[in-house]
Amino acid sequence: MINYVTAGESHGPQLTGIITGIPAGLKLDIKEINDALAARQGGFGRGDRQKIEHDSVEITGGVRHDITLGSPISLTIQNRDYSHWSQIMDPISPATQSNTLRQITRPRPGHADLVGGMKYGQSDLRNVLERSSARETAMRVALGQICKQLLSQLDINLIGYVQQIGATKIPEQDLSVQEINNAIEQNDLRILDSNFVEQIHNSILQAKKDGDTLGGVIKVVVENVPAGLGSYISWNTKLDGQLAGAVMGINAMKGVEIGDGFAAAGKPGSQVMDEIDWNPNTGWSRLTNHLGGFEGGMTNSMPLIIKAAMKPIPTLYKPLQTVDIKTKEKQKAQVERSDTTAIVPASIVVESVVAIEIAKAITATFEASNLDRLQKALHDYRKELLQY
Repeated sequence: MINYVTAGESHGPQLTGIITGIPAGLKLDIKEINDALAARQGGFGRGDRQKIEHDSVEITGGVRHDITLGSPISLTIQNRDYSHWSQIMDPISPATQSNTLRQITRPRPGHADLVGGMKYGQSDLRNVLERSSARETAMRVALGQICKQLLSQLDINLIGYVQQIGATKIPEQDLSVQEINNAIEQNDLRILDSNFVEQIHNSILQAKKDGDTLGGVIKVVVENVPAGLGSYISWNTKLDGQLAGAVMGINAMKGVEIGDGFAAAGKPGSQVMDEIDWNPNTGWSRLTNHLGGFEGGMTNSMPLIIKAAMKPIPTLYKPLQTVDIKTKEKQKAQVERSDTTAIVPASIVVESVVAIEIAKAITATFEASNLDRLQKALHDYRKELLQY
């Protein structure tokens, strides 16, 4: 089964990731990974750091001649901005007066700064914010894109896009993954309807002028997932729960919905349950998809619908009140370089994390040491479901 770990600080030398459980025999397209990393750095409303970083991944283990070996895959992404922080973030040299000049003692409301400092006993909150920074998600995108390529070889496709920015909601459309991809490529907001671009651009520019930030809602659609991933037998085997936990583990996410989510709470059951249908050629299906492709914690063969609510970025250029952890005096929070909104790159992060969890469920369900073997096992399983 797939597992992964990341390491590295926001202004440290590099980000490192190790992923295990990827089958042998998968041909990796490193350009696709780097394209996703570039997309994560894009989007209207990003800050100045993205002009410095030009993320690209280096594969340092587990792959030979662009084919996975079945062994752990290790990746690195260099932090180009480290050249400006090499003394401050030096992993080896002892702390001195000169290399601790950029200490953080005024925690930012909404960040991990204060609570992280309390928990780990840090007198310099930079030791917290460097790891709690969303910079770490660059590595999760790289790892997720490996899983996305694996899923593609299993005829499972997915896409993440932006459904809402600030108060502006984009009308939904019933589109395939490919149609969604075609639509969001037409603008720099990853939204379905480009007619809303100017309005949203203006709201982002106004928020920037005000020293404020904006959040939004992200939606991920996953097609052709076989029925039966996950299980009803125990709370921790439910795949929708695992997905919700993984998405909530992304920086700034404050809510996750599956299907109609919270809207279903206000409807009668007759408008929420998806009636069952059967076709001798295509097998079992549902007439609607209000439950987002899940029943009893298991996939039911309908497209998976996962939505995530992202809070506004808590680093404000007109900072809020805080209290200095050393002097205990009320002051304004310290300001780190940040974005006005990061909802666009966050949609790629959520997409990547969902890909990891679906790939994890696939490799936990079927024998997955080799891609050919996994493809055959999944093919036979789909055939079995068709005959049920």
